Amino acid sequence: MNDAGTNDELAELHELVGEIRAAGVRRVHVLAWRDLDDPDAGGSEVHADHFMRRWADAGLDVLHRTSAGLGIPATARRNGYDVVRRGSRYSVFPRTVVAELTRRMGRYDGLVEIWNGVPWFSPVWCHRPRITIVHHVHGPMWDQILPRPLAGLGRALETRLAPPFYRRTQVVTPSASTRDELLAIGFEPARVTAVDNGVEPFFTPGERRSDEPTIVATARLAPVKRFGLLIEAAAAARATIPDLRVRIIGEGPERAVLERWIRHHDAASWVTIVGYVPHGQLASEYRRAWIVASASIAEGWGLALTEAAACGTPAVATDIPGHRSSVIDGVTGLLAAPEHLADRFVEVLGDPAVRERLGAAALRRARTLTWDASALGVTRVFHGVVTGGSPRRRAGLR
Repeated sequence: MNDAGTNDELAELHELVGEIRAAGVRRVHVLAWRDLDDPDAGGSEVHADHFMRRWADAGLDVLHRTSAGLGIPATARRNGYDVVRRGSRYSVFPRTVVAELTRRMGRYDGLVEIWNGVPWFSPVWCHRPRITIVHHVHGPMWDQILPRPLAGLGRALETRLAPPFYRRTQVVTPSASTRDELLAIGFEPARVTAVDNGVEPFFTPGERRSDEPTIVATARLAPVKRFGLLIEAAAAARATIPDLRVRIIGEGPERAVLERWIRHHDAASWVTIVGYVPHGQLASEYRRAWIVASASIAEGWGLALTEAAACGTPAVATDIPGHRSSVIDGVTGLLAAPEHLADRFVEVLGDPAVRERLGAAALRRARTLTWDASALGVTRVFHGVVTGGSPRRRAGLR
């Protein structure tokens, strides 16, 4: 990480927040489906925490409104901002809108809507400065998370029914490839800004690689992540690389399915489901792996891929939007159609020169990705809305 660069980014962020406060926006509500402490939290929740904690540190009063989570309190104070958790995964949407209209959560001067599949329709009811953050277009994910009739409704809501309401809204997305998807479903180019995600600074190189060719994959064990496809591709690659190992990091509803696959294929000697690990241990997993992999059907970015890159570990992943921004194909890793994942595993695991070249490039690129820069990008867009200026007036945004 470039310390001078990140110090400059934080200084600019504080300057912009000062101008936002001077314009009368002092209390901001951030609406999201889940928050960082939710058992199902992922990259979207990490992203939200990073810009909210920096806004709070710079002087904004931030309240984060999300759904209730199993085993976590209804209210909390975290990293300088307040969290309110009420409602189920679905009732949170109408409950929050009613709460905002009736001021149950108090006065607010600005709003950030995090649209994760189901929109909050903030353009209809919020007449204060606001922006929307969209991490990815769910597309084929709807068929994975909802029954067929409801999946079609979800897809139509996301791609046809909701976008017209957001024509005058400034939108932030974490990847250029997701920006292209948003433009394809009707968002206006001048109103969609891509701001790269960051990487935590403790993801660094520093340990010896495993003796055996090892693939690490980390995500929530959910159908959309397609861990079954990943280990089947690894099984095919073992025909060429018989000592290949797979380590799966995470928890979720698909764990039992994966465990049955392992038992049925007598694969316990080479596939390990590690479960949840803290970030410090996760860094060690990345450092020891030969490659990081993802077979996901849809992503907004692919945070695990850039975390591993910061440890000098190249990626092999499905060629989907999101992955195309977190992995530079042929440079920091390889992207492939699902049916070619096994071939790409062999290509990287079987050639030390390829691994070294991809890993070195992945590390160089990851060092340019900071959460300070990511939070600054979001702040620039919000500042433009609050002050009436263009979010592209300052350098660094696409």
